[in-house]
Amino acid sequence: MSNTRYRPRRHTLPSCLAALALTLLAGAPLHAQVDTRPVEGIADRTPRLAAFVHARLVIKPGEVVDDGTLVVRDGVIVAAGRGVKIPDGAARIDLGGKTVFAGFIDPLSAYAQPVPPETPAAGGGRRGASPAMPQPQPGAAYWNARVHPQEDVAASVKPDAKAAEKLRALGFTDALSVPQRGVFRGQSALYALSDAANGNDALIRARVAQHLAFETSGWGSAEYPGSLMGAIALIRQALYDARWQQQRLAWQAKRAEAERTAPNDALAALAPLLAGRQPAIFATRDELDYGRALAIAREFGLKPVLAGNGHEYRMAPKLAAAGVPVIVPLDFPEAPAVEDPDAALDVSLAELEHWRWAPYNARVLAEAGVPFAFTAAGLKKPEEEFWKRVRKTVADGLDPDAALAALTTQPAAMLGVADELGTLQPGRLAHFVVADADLLYRDDARIYETWIDGRRYRLADPAAPDPRGGWTLAWSGGNGPASMEVSGKDAALTAKAGGESFPLTQSDDGRLLLYVPGKLLGSARERVVVVAQLDGGAFDGRAELEDGRRLRVHGTLTQPAPRALAAAPAKPPLPGELRFPAGAYGRRGLPPQPAALVVRHATIWTQGPLGVLEDADLLVEKGKVAAVGRNLKAPSGAVEIDGSGKHVSPGIIDAHSHIAVSGGVNEATHAVTSEVRIGDVLDPTDIIIYRQLAGGTTTAMVLHGSANPIGGQSQIVKLRWGADADGLKFKRAPETIKFALGENVKQSNWGDNFTTRYPQTRMGVEQIDLDSLLAAQAYGAALNAGHAADGGPLRRDLRLEALWEVLQGKRLVQIHSYRQDEILGFIRIAQQFHIVPTFQHVLEGYKVADAIARLGAGASTFSDWWAYKFEVRDAIPYNGALMTRQGVTVSFNSDDDEMGRRLNTEAAKSVKYGGLSDTEALALVTINPARQLHIDKYVGSLEPGKDADFVIWNAPPLSTLAVPQQTWVDGRKYFDRADDLAERANVERERAALIAAALPERVKALAQDGDKKDKAGAAAPQPREEDLLRRYAARRPIYHDDEPVNGCTDAESH
Repeated sequence: MSNTRYRPRRHTLPSCLAALALTLLAGAPLHAQVDTRPVEGIADRTPRLAAFVHARLVIKPGEVVDDGTLVVRDGVIVAAGRGVKIPDGAARIDLGGKTVFAGFIDPLSAYAQPVPPETPAAGGGRRGASPAMPQPQPGAAYWNARVHPQEDVAASVKPDAKAAEKLRALGFTDALSVPQRGVFRGQSALYALSDAANGNDALIRARVAQHLAFETSGWGSAEYPGSLMGAIALIRQALYDARWQQQRLAWQAKRAEAERTAPNDALAALAPLLAGRQPAIFATRDELDYGRALAIAREFGLKPVLAGNGHEYRMAPKLAAAGVPVIVPLDFPEAPAVEDPDAALDVSLAELEHWRWAPYNARVLAEAGVPFAFTAAGLKKPEEEFWKRVRKTVADGLDPDAALAALTTQPAAMLGVADELGTLQPGRLAHFVVADADLLYRDDARIYETWIDGRRYRLADPAAPDPRGGWTLAWSGGNGPASMEVSGKDAALTAKAGGESFPLTQSDDGRLLLYVPGKLLGSARERVVVVAQLDGGAFDGRAELEDGRRLRVHGTLTQPAPRALAAAPAKPPLPGELRFPAGAYGRRGLPPQPAALVVRHATIWTQGPLGVLEDADLLVEKGKVAAVGRNLKAPSGAVEIDGSGKHVSPGIIDAHSHIAVSGGVNEATHAVTSEVRIGDVLDPTDIIIYRQLAGGTTTAMVLHGSANPIGGQSQIVKLRWGADADGLKFKRAPETIKFALGENVKQSNWGDNFTTRYPQTRMGVEQIDLDSLLAAQAYGAALNAGHAADGGPLRRDLRLEALWEVLQGKRLVQIHSYRQDEILGFIRIAQQFHIVPTFQHVLEGYKVADAIARLGAGASTFSDWWAYKFEVRDAIPYNGALMTRQGVTVSFNSDDDEMGRRLNTEAAKSVKYGGLSDTEALALVTINPARQLHIDKYVGSLEPGKDADFVIWNAPPLSTLAVPQQTWVDGRKYFDRADDLAERANVERERAALIAAALPERVKALAQDGDKKDKAGAAAPQPREEDLLRRYAARRPIYHDDEPVNGCTDAESH
């Protein structure tokens, strides 16, 4: 590329003068702003005024002016339109009908960013690995190294001429340089993509946006956060701290005697964000992160922009309802590996669907009314892929004007520079692109040049004549063909003369090289190179033969064949109808809720005062149980289900589950993490939800793991498969929190290197619980007083706030426990602070059942688990029955993805081990867990007024032969075995169709890669299977169609 000279025409004085003016213009000072630098030598007073004439001007998307004029003065557009008067002294630049677009803007670029350092290894979940330790930060920083909003790209980045050149080749004139690492990553800066050597000339706007990401250190690290929920809690706490600092400093300024507030540049840097003067650009990894980012934005009144991940089409209606702009990547997935039928079995339907839908992403957003911008970020080879991907979206139905807006007006609006960039309207910076009109949808369309701040950066000469067409040739000094036809694309022109075809090339300055077969010119050479200079519709050329003779040729264009403007492609249909979750068993909406339905002639296990009723009816109206009895009268139009030979029970309730969690079930970095919330990281796409519905489970308490004495806040959910994360939440249920005792929390089974986090003993566990609750008492007293101890504003502490709710009785404690001594120890703490917990696991509960009963605590245990670690050596299968006989409210739980599908048979074991009655046994997984979770007024039994959560079985629910036929939640049928069998066939048909569609593309890709050598060298050592299981156990990606690994390792939950 050249940006220093303009190659002039050769014939007329006016053209020479125009060329001279353009040369002076191109060499003018780059910056289009007034600065303070002193003049060195003679001042440059070159007029910087130009008029671009005979141009097709796209003023903004949808507004086009043919044969228009664009006037630029001092790097700013002063006029654009048809019939514009050209100012005296302006350099006149004839664009010959080429199209001028406003310069393209990349709103998510790594332009000029240094390569981020590798994050120190966190042990990777490996037993015995040393945990990565947090490092101290320089300056007045936040306590957490991943929070550095004070970092300012404009103050640290130096313009990169090579990177700018690559982006200009794609038509970008401006790029937002975005910080790459951290939770609060820092503030971005908008740069003009010039060849400036310093930031003064290239910087358009500093501190454009604050960038946030849900970045974690990973399991096994000592650096907070180690989980997705920890990252969210860190963001929330930092924003609350920033508000508090503003209030504290304002209060302190009025009181000379007040204790000095520690300076904190990080918190001060968040003031523009909280005031709404700066957008918050959230990096996202999947479509579930959108809701998480938007929840934070709502809580703090932020102006969010979502940096998308290519899955936006799955959530388009919700994004439209939120009115949030999205930055859309173009890194479409490659065709899945389906060429091997056996390997194809490992490719999920969701993966195949995403391959099909990804190119339609932008179209779906546009049709939903979601504002979006394109970015080249994420492309491995932007120079090859960017325009192919943009054109692919247009070919798949995105309106070309919407595609253009995604490159111009939309990013300008997102970044708050719509008054400077994005259109060709007067007053905007003269950042524009000269290109073919069909740039957005034709593969051979070209970008000729970009202009930035009134300076030209040329890729190809837009005024270069087109050699395609029919030519007459006149030879001197020898003989040659009398005519020639030139055709082909700009980069691959072909000539045909005398019955022979041969290549020719054209350079930017109109120089032609014709590689003529020697026999056409009477030469023995295979090829003779004719060098010609093209000038409009003629050229003069020369060649030298082997005998020294010189040939000359004059060509005249008699039948021009200029490049025709391509029509915009027709709009194809969408690939199908979207479902959520994507892939197998996804729904196109929630199941319908009949106004009334009745199940007749069934055996109904009410688990209430009516007991078990034979040949009875269950009447449901508007999602609630209306009546249970015999010969019930149903409203007109009620749905009737024949329950003859069937059994109906309340939906099963799992009081200890870890399903449907994204990004880690533990925040294991700190001993106390009561600020983190499972509710922030629910994964409604977890196929285990559907599978547990197939086992009759309708409600579950999703708990934080047991990696710390005081863990995170739990979330009670209903298994509403097809709802989003918020739709899973059982919103009438009370809040809960996870505590833990024993081996896990003192890290005794974590490996020899995990020996520094307090506590390391059982004594220490008791002390940290006591200390934390005392701190929460003091915090609650300050809350009641309305101020801190010194009278200043009270800092909101999310960690202590949750524990204060425990002390108020607003948050239920679920405590992981095994040994009798620790159970008794916590009973004493509970008595001191008036806490009534539920003991989880509690495998030695039978030894101290009387003490548990006197406290009024619950016990949620296993049916017959033992011997899986040392502290459970005294576990017995009679535990549940023995505690029940002592008056303890007992439940059986799964703590396991698979066991959550068969809790009915787990409950049946208590009949054998302890002699409980059938109804007492079924109560262990229905009404008893409901009582423990304080939701028994809503669920757990089939009584009038309660939620219509019920299961229709083919046999008594405690039978090993019992299989759910239907599972209903809130009066909606979420599982039906007959429908499931039909859906399995549908899944196979859809997979087969998508594999057939992907196979040709896959074969083509393999053929292109066939000649490439494998340069990877020796294979890296592979981690042990045990290590992989530990590393990824709690980090299953969404849409895991295969059987997931257990989310509860011995170091996490049991």
